[in-house]
Amino acid sequence: MNELLLIIVAYLIGSVPTSVWVSQSFFNIDIREYGSGNAGATNTYRVLGPKWGTFVMLMDMLKGVIAVKLALLLPEYADTEVNLQNLQTGLGLAAVIGHIFPIWADFRGGKGVATLFGLVLGISPWTAISCVGIFSLVLYLTRFVSLSSILASIAFPFFILVIFNVDNPVYRVFAIAVALMVLLTHQKNIGRLLRGNESKVPILKGRDRRRQRRREARQHGD
Repeated sequence: MNELLLIIVAYLIGSVPTSVWVSQSFFNIDIREYGSGNAGATNTYRVLGPKWGTFVMLMDMLKGVIAVKLALLLPEYADTEVNLQNLQTGLGLAAVIGHIFPIWADFRGGKGVATLFGLVLGISPWTAISCVGIFSLVLYLTRFVSLSSILASIAFPFFILVIFNVDNPVYRVFAIAVALMVLLTHQKNIGRLLRGNESKVPILKGRDRRRQRRREARQHGD
């Protein structure tokens, strides 16, 4: 009974539609009617700018962390690491489902990547940091948030199964399911990437301008 109550609370926490409330409160728009139509940090970044995009991302991550930490309210789970980890995974997934299907926003949410990352950060921070490294590198090289998310999610089960060799069958299955879920929720992005018309986030503009100037200088030199 206590577990079910915490799962419901975790879902409600995940349902907090950060990007929708920000866009409605400060810009008098619904973020889901602009850009990609997604209620996530990436679309917020594109539509409302980096400041609000970063804020939404951090808040969505925090939802996953808080949901995981709800497990500490049941001290009987603290005696066994595997049982605690399984409960934390269930609570985190409830928050992710809440983010994707938020009760506070007509069940039209985001893709859950940031909240999912908060889940992993709350359970296994070193794995999360490793995935951030993959995400950041790909984003720096390509400026595609979707591609960065996809490759980081694929790396997640590799870290769990191979690098850190987590000895928990449930969490191992969860890691594989995460990669499959991210691939499933990013089908449209994958299609746009293959067609070459996926949007890039407006970061590292100074780097791009310097590269353009160097290319122009070489062309003039030729």
